[in-house]
Amino acid sequence: MSKKTDKTAKNDKAKSKAKKTDVLYARGKRKESIARVTAKPGEGLVWVNGGLLVGNDSRLISLQEVFSLVPEVKLNFFAIVSGGGVEGQGQALKTGVARILAKVGGEEIKKKFMDFDRSLLVEDVRRVEPKKFKGPKARARFTKSYR
Repeated sequence: MSKKTDKTAKNDKAKSKAKKTDVLYARGKRKESIARVTAKPGEGLVWVNGGLLVGNDSRLISLQEVFSLVPEVKLNFFAIVSGGGVEGQGQALKTGVARILAKVGGEEIKKKFMDFDRSLLVEDVRRVEPKKFKGPKARARFTKSYR
């Protein structure tokens, strides 16, 4: 009995190792948005926060830019996106998906992405400047009126 359980345990370990290599992870950031993207072999569908991206979703429209550069995508993408607005989330998602495709495609795809738009692979480091005291916004100051 113990020999059978040892063999099944070894097979389970081998299967789990094979499954882990099929899964790819990447992260994308833009402003306050963070997208954590997982890719598994599939038909090329994109799920964001548990829902399938279809139709006129602006996040899907920004992803079309990435998919137009890659001839055929055989991966399903699962993303958890949080923070920021819809456009920032779309750009963060675009960066995460492009990073995964660059890992899979190698140097050729990576060079194609960099030539097209550097922000596909490199995160934009700009952030919103914090508001200072004695002012209504980050740089503006209150004006004084004498009348």
